[in-house]
Amino acid sequence: MNGDWLTRGRDGRLSVYLPSGDAVLCRAERGPGGPWAPPRRVGGEQRLYAGLALGQGSDGYVHLIAWRPTVSGESGLVHSTHFRPRLAALDWSPVGHPDKKGERTGTPAVAVDDQGRAHVFVRNLGGGVSMIAQKEKGGWDPWRDLKGREVQEGLAAVTGESGRVELYAAVPGAILHWRQEEPGAQPVLEEAMEAAVRPGTLRALATSPQSTTLFFTDDSGDLCAWRPGGTPVPVLTAAGPGPVSAVRCELDGHDCTLLAQRSAGGRVAFAAYPTEQESAGAWWAESGPELPVDAEVSTTLDEDGRVVAATRSPSSGHLLLTRRKEEAGLALEAWREI
Repeated sequence: MNGDWLTRGRDGRLSVYLPSGDAVLCRAERGPGGPWAPPRRVGGEQRLYAGLALGQGSDGYVHLIAWRPTVSGESGLVHSTHFRPRLAALDWSPVGHPDKKGERTGTPAVAVDDQGRAHVFVRNLGGGVSMIAQKEKGGWDPWRDLKGREVQEGLAAVTGESGRVELYAAVPGAILHWRQEEPGAQPVLEEAMEAAVRPGTLRALATSPQSTTLFFTDDSGDLCAWRPGGTPVPVLTAAGPGPVSAVRCELDGHDCTLLAQRSAGGRVAFAAYPTEQESAGAWWAESGPELPVDAEVSTTLDEDGRVVAATRSPSSGHLLLTRRKEEAGLALEAWREI
Protein backbone atom coordinates (compact mmCIF):
# COMPACT_ATOMS: atom_id res chain seq x y z
CA MET A 1 0.00 0.00 0.00
CA ASN A 2 1.02 3.60 -0.57
CA GLY A 3 0.28 5.93 2.35
CA ASP A 4 -0.61 5.57 6.01
CA TRP A 5 -3.17 2.77 6.36
CA LEU A 6 -3.64 3.35 10.12
CA THR A 7 -5.67 6.54 10.55
CA ARG A 8 -7.63 8.50 13.15
CA GLY A 9 -11.03 9.80 12.09
CA ARG A 10 -12.56 13.12 13.07
CA ASP A 11 -14.57 11.28 15.75
CA GLY A 12 -11.35 10.04 17.38
CA ARG A 13 -11.74 6.40 16.31
CA LEU A 14 -8.80 4.56 14.80
CA SER A 15 -9.20 2.68 11.52
CA VAL A 16 -7.09 0.33 9.47
CA TYR A 17 -7.46 -0.33 5.74
CA LEU A 18 -6.55 -3.81 4.59
CA PRO A 19 -6.35 -5.12 1.01
CA SER A 20 -7.97 -8.54 0.88
CA GLY A 21 -8.05 -10.41 -2.40
CA ASP A 22 -9.86 -8.17 -4.89
CA ALA A 23 -11.33 -5.89 -2.18
CA VAL A 24 -10.35 -3.39 0.50
CA LEU A 25 -11.54 -3.97 4.05
CA CYS A 26 -11.80 -1.43 6.86
CA ARG A 27 -11.72 -2.17 10.57
CA ALA A 28 -12.48 0.56 13.10
CA GLU A 29 -12.71 1.03 16.83
CA ARG A 30 -16.25 0.99 18.17
CA GLY A 31 -15.23 4.04 20.19
CA PRO A 32 -11.94 5.87 20.81
CA GLY A 33 -9.64 3.44 22.60
CA GLY A 34 -12.34 0.78 22.67
CA PRO A 35 -12.80 -2.66 21.11
CA TRP A 36 -12.59 -3.10 17.35
CA ALA A 37 -15.52 -3.89 15.08
CA PRO A 38 -15.37 -6.66 12.45
CA PRO A 39 -13.99 -5.73 9.00
CA ARG A 40 -16.29 -4.18 6.41
CA ARG A 41 -15.80 -4.01 2.66
CA VAL A 42 -15.01 -0.52 1.33
CA GLY A 43 -16.77 1.00 -1.65
CA GLY A 44 -19.19 -1.75 -2.67
CA GLU A 45 -18.62 -4.86 -4.73
CA GLN A 46 -16.25 -3.44 -7.36
CA ARG A 47 -13.37 -5.86 -8.04
CA LEU A 48 -9.97 -4.24 -7.48
CA TYR A 49 -6.35 -4.95 -8.27
CA ALA A 50 -3.55 -4.80 -5.69
CA GLY A 51 -1.90 -1.42 -5.18
CA LEU A 52 -4.08 0.68 -2.88
CA ALA A 53 -3.21 4.34 -2.15
CA LEU A 54 -4.54 6.32 0.82
CA GLY A 55 -4.47 9.96 1.81
CA GLN A 56 -6.17 11.80 4.67
CA GLY A 57 -7.16 15.44 4.79
CA SER A 58 -7.13 17.81 7.74
CA ASP A 59 -10.91 17.21 7.93
CA GLY A 60 -10.19 13.58 8.84
CA TYR A 61 -11.72 12.20 5.63
CA VAL A 62 -9.79 9.32 4.05
CA HIS A 63 -9.44 9.16 0.26
CA LEU A 64 -8.68 5.81 -1.35
CA ILE A 65 -7.43 5.16 -4.88
CA ALA A 66 -7.09 1.78 -6.59
CA TRP A 67 -6.95 0.17 -10.02
CA ARG A 68 -9.87 -1.88 -11.32
CA PRO A 69 -10.26 -4.00 -14.46
CA THR A 70 -12.35 -2.37 -17.20
CA VAL A 71 -12.35 -4.13 -20.58
CA SER A 72 -10.05 -6.98 -21.61
CA GLY A 73 -6.41 -5.95 -21.19
CA GLU A 74 -7.23 -2.54 -19.74
CA SER A 75 -7.67 -0.96 -16.31
CA GLY A 76 -8.81 2.31 -14.80
CA LEU A 77 -8.41 4.12 -11.49
CA VAL A 78 -11.27 4.45 -9.02
CA HIS A 79 -11.75 6.69 -5.98
CA SER A 80 -13.68 6.37 -2.73
CA THR A 81 -14.06 8.68 0.27
CA HIS A 82 -14.56 7.46 3.82
CA PHE A 83 -15.94 10.30 5.93
CA ARG A 84 -16.10 8.56 9.31
CA PRO A 85 -15.00 5.10 10.45
CA ARG A 86 -18.47 4.13 11.72
CA LEU A 87 -20.11 5.04 8.39
CA ALA A 88 -19.87 3.17 5.10
CA ALA A 89 -17.43 4.59 2.55
CA LEU A 90 -18.73 5.98 -0.73
CA ASP A 91 -18.94 3.57 -3.65
CA TRP A 92 -15.91 3.42 -5.91
CA SER A 93 -16.20 5.93 -8.77
CA PRO A 94 -14.00 5.98 -11.89
CA VAL A 95 -11.42 8.74 -12.39
CA GLY A 96 -9.92 7.43 -15.63
CA HIS A 97 -6.45 6.51 -16.84
CA PRO A 98 -3.36 8.75 -17.19
CA ASP A 99 -3.04 7.71 -20.86
CA LYS A 100 -6.81 7.64 -21.51
CA LYS A 101 -6.74 3.85 -21.71
CA GLY A 102 -4.41 0.90 -21.23
CA GLU A 103 -3.16 -1.38 -18.50
CA ARG A 104 -1.98 -0.41 -15.03
CA THR A 105 1.00 1.94 -15.11
CA GLY A 106 2.11 1.92 -11.47
CA THR A 107 0.96 2.19 -7.88
CA PRO A 108 -0.80 5.55 -7.36
CA ALA A 109 -0.25 8.07 -4.56
CA VAL A 110 -2.76 10.54 -3.15
CA ALA A 111 -2.56 13.69 -1.04
CA VAL A 112 -5.41 15.92 0.14
CA ASP A 113 -5.06 19.72 0.22
CA ASP A 114 -6.42 22.00 2.93
CA GLN A 115 -9.69 22.40 0.99
CA GLY A 116 -10.30 18.65 1.13
CA ARG A 117 -9.49 18.06 -2.55
CA ALA A 118 -7.75 14.79 -3.41
CA HIS A 119 -4.74 14.96 -5.74
CA VAL A 120 -3.92 11.63 -7.39
CA PHE A 121 -0.49 10.90 -8.90
CA VAL A 122 0.59 7.89 -10.94
CA ARG A 123 3.26 6.97 -13.44
CA ASN A 124 2.21 7.09 -17.08
CA LEU A 125 3.19 4.90 -20.02
CA GLY A 126 5.92 7.40 -20.99
CA GLY A 127 7.70 6.90 -17.68
CA GLY A 128 6.74 10.30 -16.29
CA VAL A 129 4.07 11.31 -13.77
CA SER A 130 0.46 12.29 -14.43
CA MET A 131 -2.05 13.69 -11.98
CA ILE A 132 -5.75 14.34 -11.59
CA ALA A 133 -7.33 16.51 -8.88
CA GLN A 134 -10.80 17.07 -7.52
CA LYS A 135 -12.50 20.34 -8.35
CA GLU A 136 -13.49 22.66 -5.53
CA LYS A 137 -17.21 22.21 -6.27
CA GLY A 138 -17.24 18.55 -7.22
CA GLY A 139 -16.00 16.45 -10.10
CA TRP A 140 -12.46 16.15 -11.38
CA ASP A 141 -10.13 18.30 -13.44
CA PRO A 142 -8.61 16.76 -16.59
CA TRP A 143 -5.53 14.56 -16.34
CA ARG A 144 -2.29 16.57 -16.45
CA ASP A 145 1.19 15.44 -17.46
CA LEU A 146 3.77 16.59 -14.88
CA LYS A 147 6.67 15.30 -17.02
CA GLY A 148 9.68 13.40 -15.69
CA ARG A 149 11.44 10.33 -17.15
CA GLU A 150 12.23 6.84 -15.88
CA VAL A 151 10.19 7.42 -12.73
CA GLN A 152 10.39 4.43 -10.39
CA GLU A 153 7.65 2.76 -8.35
CA GLY A 154 6.83 4.22 -4.95
CA LEU A 155 5.74 7.84 -5.38
CA ALA A 156 5.49 9.86 -2.15
CA ALA A 157 2.71 12.48 -2.04
CA VAL A 158 2.34 14.80 0.94
CA THR A 159 0.48 17.94 1.99
CA GLY A 160 2.56 20.57 3.74
CA GLU A 161 1.43 22.62 6.70
CA SER A 162 0.72 25.37 4.14
CA GLY A 163 -2.03 23.15 2.70
CA ARG A 164 -0.18 22.82 -0.61
CA VAL A 165 0.44 19.44 -2.16
CA GLU A 166 3.92 18.13 -2.96
CA LEU A 167 5.21 15.03 -4.71
CA TYR A 168 8.51 13.17 -4.58
CA ALA A 169 9.67 10.52 -7.05
CA ALA A 170 12.87 8.56 -7.53
CA VAL A 171 14.56 8.25 -10.91
CA PRO A 172 17.92 6.61 -11.66
CA GLY A 173 20.50 8.65 -9.73
CA ALA A 174 18.16 11.39 -8.49
CA ILE A 175 15.02 12.47 -6.65
CA LEU A 176 12.42 14.73 -8.28
CA HIS A 177 10.30 17.19 -6.30
CA TRP A 178 7.07 18.83 -7.46
CA ARG A 179 5.23 21.51 -5.45
CA GLN A 180 2.16 23.66 -5.84
CA GLU A 181 3.09 27.33 -6.09
CA GLU A 182 -0.38 28.28 -4.87
CA PRO A 183 -3.42 26.35 -3.59
CA GLY A 184 -5.26 24.50 -6.33
CA ALA A 185 -2.50 25.01 -8.89
CA GLN A 186 -0.81 22.26 -10.86
CA PRO A 187 2.35 21.13 -9.03
CA VAL A 188 5.52 22.10 -10.88
CA LEU A 189 8.87 20.34 -10.95
CA GLU A 190 11.03 22.51 -8.70
CA GLU A 191 14.17 20.47 -8.07
CA ALA A 192 16.11 17.38 -9.04
CA MET A 193 18.52 16.24 -6.35
CA GLU A 194 21.31 13.80 -7.17
CA ALA A 195 20.93 10.79 -4.90
CA ALA A 196 21.34 7.03 -5.14
CA VAL A 197 17.95 5.82 -3.90
CA ARG A 198 16.83 2.28 -3.25
CA PRO A 199 13.54 1.91 -5.14
CA GLY A 200 10.40 1.73 -3.04
CA THR A 201 11.80 3.49 0.05
CA LEU A 202 10.31 7.01 -0.23
CA ARG A 203 8.14 8.42 2.57
CA ALA A 204 7.34 12.13 3.06
CA LEU A 205 6.16 14.07 6.11
CA ALA A 206 5.20 17.69 6.79
CA THR A 207 7.75 18.89 9.35
CA SER A 208 7.38 22.70 9.56
CA PRO A 209 5.27 25.53 8.10
CA GLN A 210 7.88 25.91 5.35
CA SER A 211 9.06 22.37 4.70
CA THR A 212 8.26 18.77 4.08
CA THR A 213 10.92 16.12 4.68
CA LEU A 214 11.52 13.12 2.45
CA PHE A 215 12.91 9.95 4.02
CA PHE A 216 14.62 7.39 1.80
CA THR A 217 17.25 4.65 1.95
CA ASP A 218 20.36 5.22 -0.18
CA ASP A 219 22.48 2.58 -1.88
CA SER A 220 24.80 2.33 1.13
CA GLY A 221 21.89 1.38 3.41
CA ASP A 222 21.62 4.72 5.22
CA LEU A 223 18.19 6.12 6.00
CA CYS A 224 18.42 9.73 4.83
CA ALA A 225 16.31 12.86 5.26
CA TRP A 226 16.04 15.52 2.56
CA ARG A 227 14.31 18.89 2.52
CA PRO A 228 14.22 20.62 -0.86
CA GLY A 229 16.75 23.42 -1.08
CA GLY A 230 19.26 21.48 1.02
CA THR A 231 21.20 18.25 0.75
CA PRO A 232 20.27 14.79 2.03
CA VAL A 233 21.41 14.03 5.59
CA PRO A 234 21.98 10.47 6.86
CA VAL A 235 19.88 9.89 9.99
CA LEU A 236 20.91 6.31 10.82
CA THR A 237 21.33 2.96 9.12
CA ALA A 238 18.00 1.65 7.83
CA ALA A 239 16.59 -1.05 10.10
CA GLY A 240 15.31 -3.08 7.18
CA PRO A 241 14.01 -2.92 3.60
CA GLY A 242 11.10 -0.85 2.39
CA PRO A 243 9.92 2.62 3.43
CA VAL A 244 9.65 3.84 6.99
CA SER A 245 6.45 5.05 8.59
CA ALA A 246 6.92 8.57 9.97
CA VAL A 247 4.79 10.62 12.35
CA ARG A 248 5.35 13.79 14.36
CA CYS A 249 4.60 13.56 18.05
CA GLU A 250 5.38 15.20 21.35
CA LEU A 251 7.90 13.30 23.47
CA ASP A 252 8.75 14.73 26.89
CA GLY A 253 7.64 18.18 25.74
CA HIS A 254 9.62 18.17 22.49
CA ASP A 255 8.35 18.13 18.89
CA CYS A 256 9.84 14.89 17.59
CA THR A 257 9.73 12.81 14.44
CA LEU A 258 9.17 9.12 15.09
CA LEU A 259 10.28 6.58 12.51
CA ALA A 260 9.13 2.95 12.43
CA GLN A 261 10.29 0.13 10.19
CA ARG A 262 10.27 -3.66 10.12
CA SER A 263 13.84 -4.57 10.95
CA ALA A 264 15.94 -7.13 9.12
CA GLY A 265 15.51 -9.34 12.22
CA GLY A 266 11.73 -9.25 11.85
CA ARG A 267 10.63 -7.00 14.74
CA VAL A 268 9.41 -3.40 14.57
CA ALA A 269 12.19 -0.85 15.13
CA PHE A 270 11.47 2.67 16.36
CA ALA A 271 13.72 5.75 16.33
CA ALA A 272 12.93 9.34 17.33
CA TYR A 273 14.72 12.67 17.14
CA PRO A 274 13.80 16.38 17.42
CA THR A 275 11.95 17.33 14.24
CA GLU A 276 14.26 18.69 11.51
CA GLN A 277 17.28 18.26 13.79
CA GLU A 278 18.83 15.18 12.25
CA SER A 279 22.23 16.15 13.67
CA ALA A 280 20.89 15.34 17.16
CA GLY A 281 21.20 11.67 16.26
CA ALA A 282 18.80 8.75 16.51
CA TRP A 283 19.02 5.03 17.21
CA TRP A 284 16.72 2.07 16.72
CA ALA A 285 14.93 0.26 19.54
CA GLU A 286 13.10 -2.95 18.58
CA SER A 287 9.69 -3.91 19.92
CA GLY A 288 7.14 -6.69 19.67
CA PRO A 289 7.26 -10.20 18.22
CA GLU A 290 9.11 -11.36 15.12
CA LEU A 291 6.96 -10.66 12.06
CA PRO A 292 6.66 -12.28 8.62
CA VAL A 293 8.80 -10.90 5.80
CA ASP A 294 5.80 -9.18 4.19
CA ALA A 295 4.75 -7.30 7.36
CA GLU A 296 4.09 -3.57 7.03
CA VAL A 297 4.10 -0.89 9.73
CA SER A 298 1.94 2.23 10.04
CA THR A 299 1.82 4.91 12.75
CA THR A 300 -0.54 7.67 13.83
CA LEU A 301 -1.66 9.57 16.96
CA ASP A 302 -4.81 8.76 18.91
CA GLU A 303 -7.23 11.42 20.15
CA ASP A 304 -5.06 11.92 23.25
CA GLY A 305 -1.97 12.57 21.13
CA ARG A 306 -0.40 9.21 22.00
CA VAL A 307 1.57 7.33 19.37
CA VAL A 308 -0.17 4.24 18.00
CA ALA A 309 1.56 1.70 15.76
CA ALA A 310 0.07 -1.20 13.84
CA THR A 311 1.51 -4.03 11.78
CA ARG A 312 -0.21 -6.13 9.16
CA SER A 313 0.94 -9.24 7.33
CA PRO A 314 -0.89 -10.34 4.18
CA SER A 315 0.56 -13.86 4.45
CA SER A 316 -0.45 -14.48 8.07
CA GLY A 317 -3.52 -12.24 8.24
CA HIS A 318 -2.42 -11.00 11.67
CA LEU A 319 -3.06 -7.39 12.65
CA LEU A 320 -1.15 -6.19 15.74
CA LEU A 321 -1.35 -2.87 17.56
CA THR A 322 0.44 -1.01 20.35
CA ARG A 323 0.17 2.43 21.99
CA ARG A 324 2.58 4.59 23.87
CA LYS A 325 2.23 4.32 27.63
CA GLU A 326 1.32 7.39 29.66
CA GLU A 327 4.83 7.86 30.97
CA ALA A 328 8.09 9.54 29.98
CA GLY A 329 9.99 8.43 26.91
CA LEU A 330 8.69 6.09 24.26
CA ALA A 331 7.58 3.16 26.39
CA LEU A 332 4.98 1.07 24.54
CA GLU A 333 2.21 -1.20 25.74
CA ALA A 334 2.38 -4.89 24.89
CA TRP A 335 1.48 -5.61 21.27
CA ARG A 336 -1.94 -7.20 20.94
CA GLU A 337 -3.82 -8.78 18.07
CA ILE A 338 -7.04 -7.07 17.00
